[in-house]
Amino acid sequence: MKTVLITGATGDFGKAMSERFAKAGYSLILHGRSPEKLAGLNIKVETVCFDLNDRAAMEAALKNKTIDVLVNNAGGALGQDKAQNSALDDWEAMIDMNVTGLVRMTHMVLGGMVERKSGHIINIGSTAGNYPYPGGHVYCASKAFVKQFSLALRSDLQGTKVRVTNIEPGMVETQFSLVRFKGDADKAKAVYANTNPLKPEDVAEAVVWAASQPEHVNINRIEMMPTTQSPGALQVERF
Repeated sequence: MKTVLITGATGDFGKAMSERFAKAGYSLILHGRSPEKLAGLNIKVETVCFDLNDRAAMEAALKNKTIDVLVNNAGGALGQDKAQNSALDDWEAMIDMNVTGLVRMTHMVLGGMVERKSGHIINIGSTAGNYPYPGGHVYCASKAFVKQFSLALRSDLQGTKVRVTNIEPGMVETQFSLVRFKGDADKAKAVYANTNPLKPEDVAEAVVWAASQPEHVNINRIEMMPTTQSPGALQVERF
């Protein structure tokens, strides 16, 4: 039985992935920052509690654990003001969440995967890493990093049998916007108003499908959007 480690497992994506992986027969290790939220998960699995910014706590929690599939799911966005009006604290927090934590976790499990000549890194990227939008600045850049990091890992891992996949969802109705707008429920609700976004279960299905492919098959990238969303036109200033 393969063991899957999911970071940020107490969020909407994490919960949906946990349920889907459990249904598919995988053994689970679920990560979160909050002991209370981890205790409240409706699934009996092993849990690990630490902040992804705390390298020592991460190393202690994962020592001697064999991880077959790592899902780098933890991350998020803060604010959507234009770059010149944004808070530097928000920029640094997004880099910590979406870049630093992800590379730390990847580095921590990668050596064991290479040694065993078996493993799968699944990163949760975003269409924001492919298509910029006003107010996206650091969030878009961080997800572009995730995409390029994933592809570069594939190149480095040639011959090791370790697989790497980047999942790139577009609009998904979760708590994402509520966090981005720092608890402003009206702003968050407006993001999903009068449309039909993806659900966390849709993304979870893509993740588990990629992980469940035969060992000789690597899914490099999956970009997915709701039918009601598509890439926008380039902006042009007129005067």
